[in-house]
Amino acid sequence: MPTVTLIVPVYNEEESVLGFLETLSPIIEQLSAQARLDILFVNDGSRDGTERVIMTAAKTRGYITLLNLSRNFGKEAALFAGMSHAHGDAVIPLDVDLQDPPQIIVEMVLRWIAGAKVVNARRSRRDGDSRLKTVTANAFYRIFNALADQPIPHDVGDFRLFDREVVDAICQMGERTRFNKALFSWVGFEAEEVTFDRPARFAGKTSWSYWKLWKLAWDGIFASSTVPLRIWTYIGFFLALASLIYSLVVFIRTLFFGVDVPGYASTVILILIFGGMNMFALGIIGEYVGRIYTEVQQRPIFIVRSHHRGPQGEDEDGA
Repeated sequence: MPTVTLIVPVYNEEESVLGFLETLSPIIEQLSAQARLDILFVNDGSRDGTERVIMTAAKTRGYITLLNLSRNFGKEAALFAGMSHAHGDAVIPLDVDLQDPPQIIVEMVLRWIAGAKVVNARRSRRDGDSRLKTVTANAFYRIFNALADQPIPHDVGDFRLFDREVVDAICQMGERTRFNKALFSWVGFEAEEVTFDRPARFAGKTSWSYWKLWKLAWDGIFASSTVPLRIWTYIGFFLALASLIYSLVVFIRTLFFGVDVPGYASTVILILIFGGMNMFALGIIGEYVGRIYTEVQQRPIFIVRSHHRGPQGEDEDGA
């Protein structure tokens, strides 16, 4: 019987774990004739009782595995850690807050058994998100797909099913600055799709502030596209051309009509405009240089503190 591993990154989710497992139990039972489901929790340096709650639950649920990271590396790294340690014939990343409805897993697994390599779960409605988050998310998808070499599907998060062949391809990519949604699309493979209405979070509090979401979006664009650099190449060319034309105009006017009285306002405006644009362009270049520095360091994407398997909680320490 094929095995499907559910990868669940957790960070300070003590209040959510038990409710998540209770919701998932009938799904595991429902699919027992088609596939065996196991759960790989990736504890991303939680500071509350998340590890204790998972370890207690694992004593009576033999399908639970816990991977503890040495500190908080971020969700993108935690998800990659889970995919690197998952042994299932297929994997499904999902969140513990139940905003990724586990009921959709049944249809995803059945489509995989029928031959699908990737099954995307698209949000048809986002009633669980605020208006501001919905608007900014839609804007991000439009901007990203306009700039990226390989577009990502709109309103599809990390909640997807991947065949083992796809997982192996994703794990071959060792970028330190990871944006998993872009990597999922980059590897290719034909994808099928299911839809769901995104509910509100059932317990706990999200750790994703707007600042963290902004940083994730920024990293996603710069990790997936060189178009911002190309845009500034074009801008620099047109600015140089405009400067040359303006210089010729000034030279000809001076040659035929003499020197005008110097204008303070126009000089200051030109200095501020071109100075600001130069600094912005240097900032874009700096973003890419910073990512080059991160890649050159070759530090591990994550470090494993402990690995607990099965109801007896066997430990496997490692990195």
